[in-house]
Amino acid sequence: MASMMQWGGSSEVIDGDRLKGICAEIIAQVVDGGVKRLLLLPPDHTRLYSGAGEITKILFAELRDRVHIDIMPALGTHVPMDEAELSLMFGDDIPRDRFLPHHWRDDLKVFGEVPAEYVKEVSEGRVDYSMQVAVNKALVDGGYDLILSIGQVVPHEVIGMANYTKNILIGVGGGQSIHRSHYLGAAYGMERIMGRIDTPVRKVLNKGFDDHLSELPLHFMLTVMEKVGDDVLMRGVTFGQSHEVFETAAKWSQEANLDLLDAPIKKAVVYLDPREFKTTWLGNKAVYRLRMAMADDGELIILAPALQGFGEDGAIDALIRKYGYVGTEAVLKAVDENEDLQNNLSAAAHLIHGSSDGRFNITYCAGPGVTKEEVEGVGFAYKPYEEMAKVYDPDALQDGFQTVEGEDIFYVSNPALGLWALKEQFAD
Repeated sequence: MASMMQWGGSSEVIDGDRLKGICAEIIAQVVDGGVKRLLLLPPDHTRLYSGAGEITKILFAELRDRVHIDIMPALGTHVPMDEAELSLMFGDDIPRDRFLPHHWRDDLKVFGEVPAEYVKEVSEGRVDYSMQVAVNKALVDGGYDLILSIGQVVPHEVIGMANYTKNILIGVGGGQSIHRSHYLGAAYGMERIMGRIDTPVRKVLNKGFDDHLSELPLHFMLTVMEKVGDDVLMRGVTFGQSHEVFETAAKWSQEANLDLLDAPIKKAVVYLDPREFKTTWLGNKAVYRLRMAMADDGELIILAPALQGFGEDGAIDALIRKYGYVGTEAVLKAVDENEDLQNNLSAAAHLIHGSSDGRFNITYCAGPGVTKEEVEGVGFAYKPYEEMAKVYDPDALQDGFQTVEGEDIFYVSNPALGLWALKEQFAD
């Protein structure tokens, strides 16, 4: 088999029939002729528009009668999926006993580590620690002939471009690698990472994978998606085992998912789909993905009707409530002085990511799931969702610049699908 198979690009459209054909090609290349046990590693419902749910459904329907298939959503630190979320992402035809949970604090097999010297070198001295290489033990002990990691490549705040080895070492990885990789990205600087293919976090994860996990029977199937009007289109798919599988998809994603503007945004309104975003851990993509485009003293309004809390994990939720989104310097100081943050570096990284560092104002417009006091307690301004949705109606707004009641705004209907920045920031 070729080292990489590819379909589409940054501007083509892969419809449902073509996607079924792509899956048939992959089955013919790597499944037929010997695979008896198959493990699929798609994302969870927080990547609802990744195309991975549809791919999982197609593969299961085609192979269920000839291959034993298990499915382990790559949760990272996210809350395990409930029945409604499984149905939303994967439909109702896959038996629920085929889904395996990933417990990121337990159920791990440790392979080794990326040395501290290497992490220090690629971080330009900003951190000085090793990073554990560990994954869910089912990948090793499950007797799988083939493991297929499915996911979307899209600009990302921690690693630059999401997916590939991140889906393994973070998605079904352990707490230490999650914490330390996230903090590495925050310490190095989000603005230096987001939308970039070659970053310190990517280098560390790739090295951990190449040095310790390359013998796993693992292939990657990566999608590139783009929101066009009311539709989310699949632009491209890559498949294989080489770094080229990721790099090709990442270049397509840069072309499809970077929205580069001529001038900063003075007022942005971002909508958080209630099916995806129930915490600021996820909802702060509104902050991450627009921060490079926001004007100094600008205003970011986040419409969050389903907001229920802050962290996806109870311990991390408590840390967010304790320390708040208080800015980079204050968080770095808190890490130096507090053991609870030192033991949960991904929470510290998230607190850095979710603050504007005082450069622009952030207002969360929440539904009944959280109170004004809770939102203000973590450092955001608060407005009731129902009140603000009457002014900025998500059913009436269109993505991009527009005027609402005489006011110029920039609207984003789903911050997870792109990165907004200034052209000058990507001039190189």
